[in-house]
Amino acid sequence: MLPGGNFAPVSDPAPESPSDTDLPRPDELLPHRAPFLLVDEIVDLEPGEHCVALWHLSGDENFFAGHFPGRPTLPGVLMVEAIAQTAGLAAASASSLEGKLALFGGIDKARFRRQVAPGDTLRLEATIHRLSPRAGRASGTASVDGQVACEASMIFLMTDADATR
Repeated sequence: MLPGGNFAPVSDPAPESPSDTDLPRPDELLPHRAPFLLVDEIVDLEPGEHCVALWHLSGDENFFAGHFPGRPTLPGVLMVEAIAQTAGLAAASASSLEGKLALFGGIDKARFRRQVAPGDTLRLEATIHRLSPRAGRASGTASVDGQVACEASMIFLMTDADATR
Protein backbone atom coordinates (compact mmCIF):
# COMPACT_ATOMS: atom_id res chain seq x y z
CA MET A 1 0.00 0.00 0.00
CA LEU A 2 1.24 3.47 -0.85
CA PRO A 3 1.02 6.50 1.48
CA GLY A 4 -2.54 7.90 1.60
CA GLY A 5 -4.10 4.42 1.49
CA ASN A 6 -3.62 3.80 -2.22
CA PHE A 7 -2.49 0.45 -3.46
CA ALA A 8 0.67 0.09 -5.51
CA PRO A 9 -0.03 -0.66 -9.17
CA VAL A 10 0.19 -4.29 -10.10
CA SER A 11 3.00 -4.91 -12.55
CA ASP A 12 2.80 -7.47 -15.29
CA PRO A 13 4.64 -10.67 -14.44
CA ALA A 14 8.03 -11.14 -16.04
CA PRO A 15 7.78 -12.86 -19.42
CA GLU A 16 8.44 -16.56 -19.27
CA SER A 17 11.53 -17.85 -20.98
CA PRO A 18 10.90 -20.12 -23.95
CA SER A 19 10.48 -23.75 -22.99
CA ASP A 20 11.54 -26.81 -24.92
CA THR A 21 7.96 -27.16 -26.13
CA ASP A 22 8.28 -23.81 -27.94
CA LEU A 23 10.92 -25.27 -30.25
CA PRO A 24 9.97 -27.45 -33.22
CA ARG A 25 10.94 -31.09 -33.44
CA PRO A 26 13.65 -31.80 -36.04
CA ASP A 27 11.24 -33.90 -38.10
CA GLU A 28 8.94 -30.89 -38.40
CA LEU A 29 11.64 -28.97 -40.31
CA LEU A 30 13.70 -31.65 -42.07
CA PRO A 31 12.52 -34.34 -44.50
CA HIS A 32 14.97 -36.87 -43.02
CA ARG A 33 13.57 -39.85 -41.13
CA ALA A 34 15.05 -42.71 -39.14
CA PRO A 35 17.54 -44.11 -39.48
CA PHE A 36 19.03 -41.04 -41.18
CA LEU A 37 17.57 -38.27 -39.01
CA LEU A 38 20.65 -37.67 -36.86
CA VAL A 39 19.29 -34.85 -34.69
CA ASP A 40 17.13 -35.82 -31.71
CA GLU A 41 16.20 -32.41 -30.33
CA ILE A 42 16.63 -28.70 -30.89
CA VAL A 43 17.79 -26.74 -27.84
CA ASP A 44 18.22 -23.29 -29.42
CA LEU A 45 17.07 -21.88 -32.73
CA GLU A 46 17.43 -18.49 -34.40
CA PRO A 47 15.60 -18.96 -37.71
CA GLY A 48 17.86 -18.47 -40.71
CA GLU A 49 20.88 -17.81 -38.49
CA HIS A 50 21.84 -20.40 -35.88
CA CYS A 51 20.80 -23.73 -34.38
CA VAL A 52 21.95 -25.84 -31.45
CA ALA A 53 20.76 -29.44 -31.36
CA LEU A 54 21.54 -32.73 -29.64
CA TRP A 55 22.10 -36.26 -30.90
CA HIS A 56 21.91 -38.88 -28.13
CA LEU A 57 23.94 -41.95 -29.10
CA SER A 58 22.54 -44.99 -27.31
CA GLY A 59 24.99 -47.52 -28.72
CA ASP A 60 22.15 -49.41 -30.41
CA GLU A 61 22.80 -47.60 -33.71
CA ASN A 62 23.72 -50.20 -36.34
CA PHE A 63 26.93 -48.47 -37.50
CA PHE A 64 28.63 -49.02 -34.13
CA ALA A 65 28.69 -52.81 -34.71
CA GLY A 66 31.00 -52.49 -37.68
CA HIS A 67 32.88 -49.25 -36.90
CA PHE A 68 34.91 -50.64 -35.14
CA PRO A 69 34.31 -54.07 -33.54
CA GLY A 70 35.71 -53.95 -30.02
CA ARG A 71 36.04 -50.16 -30.12
CA PRO A 72 32.78 -48.65 -31.39
CA THR A 73 33.34 -45.17 -32.79
CA LEU A 74 30.94 -42.77 -34.48
CA PRO A 75 32.01 -42.41 -38.14
CA GLY A 76 33.29 -38.90 -38.89
CA VAL A 77 31.13 -38.59 -42.00
CA LEU A 78 28.04 -38.98 -39.79
CA MET A 79 29.26 -36.16 -37.55
CA VAL A 80 29.57 -33.94 -40.64
CA GLU A 81 26.07 -34.98 -41.75
CA ALA A 82 24.70 -34.21 -38.26
CA ILE A 83 26.25 -30.71 -38.45
CA ALA A 84 24.73 -30.29 -41.91
CA GLN A 85 21.32 -31.35 -40.62
CA THR A 86 21.67 -28.80 -37.80
CA ALA A 87 22.47 -26.10 -40.38
CA GLY A 88 19.49 -27.38 -42.35
CA LEU A 89 17.29 -26.78 -39.30
CA ALA A 90 18.46 -23.16 -39.12
CA ALA A 91 17.89 -22.69 -42.86
CA ALA A 92 14.53 -24.50 -42.97
CA SER A 93 13.20 -22.37 -40.13
CA ALA A 94 13.72 -19.15 -42.12
CA SER A 95 10.33 -17.93 -43.33
CA SER A 96 11.89 -16.78 -46.61
CA LEU A 97 12.78 -20.39 -47.48
CA GLU A 98 9.39 -22.01 -46.92
CA GLY A 99 8.92 -24.81 -49.44
CA LYS A 100 12.68 -25.14 -50.04
CA LEU A 101 15.01 -28.05 -49.32
CA ALA A 102 18.73 -27.64 -48.57
CA LEU A 103 21.02 -30.15 -50.31
CA PHE A 104 24.75 -30.61 -49.75
CA GLY A 105 26.82 -28.64 -52.23
CA GLY A 106 30.22 -29.11 -50.64
CA ILE A 107 32.19 -29.72 -47.45
CA ASP A 108 35.21 -27.61 -46.58
CA LYS A 109 37.73 -27.73 -43.79
CA ALA A 110 36.31 -30.80 -42.03
CA ARG A 111 38.47 -31.68 -39.04
CA PHE A 112 38.04 -34.47 -36.52
CA ARG A 113 39.38 -33.79 -33.03
CA ARG A 114 38.19 -36.66 -30.81
CA GLN A 115 36.35 -39.96 -30.93
CA VAL A 116 32.66 -40.21 -30.11
CA ALA A 117 31.45 -43.43 -28.47
CA PRO A 118 28.17 -45.10 -27.58
CA GLY A 119 26.46 -43.32 -24.70
CA ASP A 120 27.81 -39.89 -25.69
CA THR A 121 25.54 -36.95 -26.45
CA LEU A 122 26.75 -34.92 -29.38
CA ARG A 123 26.06 -31.19 -29.08
CA LEU A 124 25.68 -29.79 -32.58
CA GLU A 125 26.02 -26.09 -33.32
CA ALA A 126 25.63 -24.55 -36.76
CA THR A 127 25.75 -20.95 -37.95
CA ILE A 128 24.48 -19.76 -41.31
CA HIS A 129 26.90 -17.25 -42.86
CA ARG A 130 25.08 -16.67 -46.13
CA LEU A 131 21.56 -17.60 -47.14
CA SER A 132 19.58 -16.98 -50.31
CA PRO A 133 16.73 -18.77 -52.08
CA ARG A 134 19.38 -20.50 -54.25
CA ALA A 135 22.25 -21.40 -51.91
CA GLY A 136 23.91 -20.88 -48.56
CA ARG A 137 27.09 -21.26 -46.58
CA ALA A 138 27.34 -22.54 -43.01
CA SER A 139 29.83 -23.81 -40.45
CA GLY A 140 29.45 -25.83 -37.32
CA THR A 141 30.86 -28.02 -34.62
CA ALA A 142 30.00 -31.28 -32.93
CA SER A 143 31.19 -31.60 -29.34
CA VAL A 144 30.95 -33.94 -26.37
CA ASP A 145 31.17 -32.55 -22.84
CA GLY A 146 32.59 -29.28 -24.17
CA GLN A 147 35.32 -30.97 -26.24
CA VAL A 148 35.12 -30.43 -30.00
CA ALA A 149 34.87 -33.73 -31.86
CA CYS A 150 34.36 -32.32 -35.35
CA GLU A 151 34.21 -28.99 -37.12
CA ALA A 152 33.34 -28.25 -40.72
CA SER A 153 32.21 -25.58 -43.16
CA MET A 154 29.75 -26.37 -45.90
CA ILE A 155 27.89 -25.08 -48.92
CA PHE A 156 24.31 -26.07 -49.58
CA LEU A 157 22.07 -25.61 -52.57
CA MET A 158 18.37 -24.85 -52.28
CA THR A 159 15.76 -26.66 -54.35
CA ASP A 160 11.98 -26.87 -54.25
CA ALA A 161 11.00 -29.32 -51.53
CA ASP A 162 8.24 -30.84 -53.63
CA ALA A 163 10.20 -31.05 -56.90
CA THR A 164 10.45 -34.41 -58.57
CA ARG A 165 13.47 -35.49 -60.56
